[in-house]
Amino acid sequence: MCTLRSLGLGFCLLVLIFQFTACAPKKVPYPPYEPGKEIRYRETGIASWYGEDFHGRKTANGETYDMYAMTAAHRTLPFSTRVRVTNLGNGNKTEVRINDRGPFIPGRIIDLSRSGAEELGMLGPGTARVVVEAVGFAPGAAQSIAGVYAIQVGAFQERGNAYRFRDELGKRHPRVRVVLWETHTKRFYRVRLGSFPTEQEAKVYLEKLRREDLSGFVVRED
Repeated sequence: MCTLRSLGLGFCLLVLIFQFTACAPKKVPYPPYEPGKEIRYRETGIASWYGEDFHGRKTANGETYDMYAMTAAHRTLPFSTRVRVTNLGNGNKTEVRINDRGPFIPGRIIDLSRSGAEELGMLGPGTARVVVEAVGFAPGAAQSIAGVYAIQVGAFQERGNAYRFRDELGKRHPRVRVVLWETHTKRFYRVRLGSFPTEQEAKVYLEKLRREDLSGFVVRED
């Protein structure tokens, strides 16, 4: 035990600072990372999974979605990034490859295939609180953070509503557009704006939108 009499005030302060630093959680930033070096990404949040309604349709990287493959959708990680997902509720872990974009529900950070969700023991509940950590890239994958980022600010089932929203936003913001997205049973018109070379630039612009009482999230478009 550190006491003022035996060790002095200055030494005690140094011990306390060291203890606080050692116990503080470490943040793993994303971006940046450089080609050929380890990708650094770690995030805690809600995972969900997607299955039959998407099975057999094209993923965002052009593959055919197979709900029995070990894949997942993420809004900003490069395609072919491999991630380890840990279910904080039961300790189950799995590794999946990013080949799609999503989830497009606020508060969620990754959409797993059915098989990935099964390994985590979350098929029944549908969602789980998880830690997602990048562990590298699939063999032969391009290792580059360079890309095209946009901000999704709305999704509509009625085409007219989406285009009216686009026209209104286009009076104040650059490159507002509508992107069609379909499953086997649903059709959505997503409204996105901007074209940003980095995720950070998109996040800065998103803060500007929030000051206008607009909500949204950053998504990588390549």
